[in-house]
Amino acid sequence: MDILSLIGRDRPLFDTDIQAHEAELSRLVQASRFLVIGGAGSIGQGVTREIFKRKPRALHAVDISENNMVELVRDIRSTLGYIDGDFRTFALDCGSREFAALLAAESGYDYVLNLSALKHVRSEKDPFTLMRMIEVNVLNTISTIAQAQAGGARKYFCVSTDKAANPVNMMGASKRIMEMFLMRASESLPISTARFANVAFSDGSLLHGFNQRFAKRQPISAPNDVRRYFVTPQESGELCLSSCLLGENRDIFFPKLSEQLDLTRFSDIAVRYLQALGFEPFECASEDEARDRASELIARKQWPVYFFASDTTGEKDFEEFYTGTEVLDMQRFEAIGVIKNAPVYDEGKLAYFLSTIDRIRAQPTWDKPELVELFNHMIPEFQHKDTGKYLDGRM
Repeated sequence: MDILSLIGRDRPLFDTDIQAHEAELSRLVQASRFLVIGGAGSIGQGVTREIFKRKPRALHAVDISENNMVELVRDIRSTLGYIDGDFRTFALDCGSREFAALLAAESGYDYVLNLSALKHVRSEKDPFTLMRMIEVNVLNTISTIAQAQAGGARKYFCVSTDKAANPVNMMGASKRIMEMFLMRASESLPISTARFANVAFSDGSLLHGFNQRFAKRQPISAPNDVRRYFVTPQESGELCLSSCLLGENRDIFFPKLSEQLDLTRFSDIAVRYLQALGFEPFECASEDEARDRASELIARKQWPVYFFASDTTGEKDFEEFYTGTEVLDMQRFEAIGVIKNAPVYDEGKLAYFLSTIDRIRAQPTWDKPELVELFNHMIPEFQHKDTGKYLDGRM
């Protein structure tokens, strides 16, 4: 199934830029050792493949998901084969003693890329998952930067999100806070990052859920009023690697908006998806109808779908990659824009964030309002939208 046609495009976004810089990208990769953290996630796999196919001296991928790591290796072996360089994978948590021991044993990475993240808006529904999101998105970033620097890395890359620009949910705000810490760390180690759109059919995404529902012969549901930008898994890898190798210190890469990158409704993708598989979508009036009629409709080559207006917490009305106050370079690349940052940060705020998180974590249990208050302190313009409804309440 062609992902580009499903998301309403007819050609890749970054081909011209990648071709224009291929010689430089390949030269840097072939001369370097890479550590990819979160290498078995959807973006991590895209990045790992982009590095592997350019034949690095060493490529080590770390991920907490043992099963996804196995699939990463199978996928690479089945498509790209083998390289002379040192390619290894490690099923480890990047915050663990085991990870620290790996870095002590395998010092000398030139580039450390951190693709690990808790990316779901639904992760803010309770203080416990929210605290885990803070640990992964902020605290682990701080610690892995320190480890990269101690190991002599030339550059550190970590992934951000479009939702960090004028955030309305805690996930986007956590990445915005992460970017604040990046500005501080960039004074002692070169750092770049990327903000980009939804990765089509990434693990856990709504579109990935279409595959699961189809395989299990279950109804497909999707909002009909939410429009999003999408990139393919390969494009996510290309954008991240470009930022890592071609970006200057504190650069944030993002896809330029164009006719090629257009907003698409989830419900429209659902229709195209089912039609590509030979089924006609049958729109049901409720979740109950979709569930109850699934066997009957599927038997006659119709697929039950339930489309609804979104009312869950943290949904942004529109997506944006940068704010009106950020300095942009729109000339260097054809399809990639670059946010240029000075090392501006509030040391007092950063210290307050860490001390407050330490204090809250020391308590027997936690309350979400206290964490929301902390985020509001860090980002005064934070426009948190809490409707009291979460995606766990949807089919």
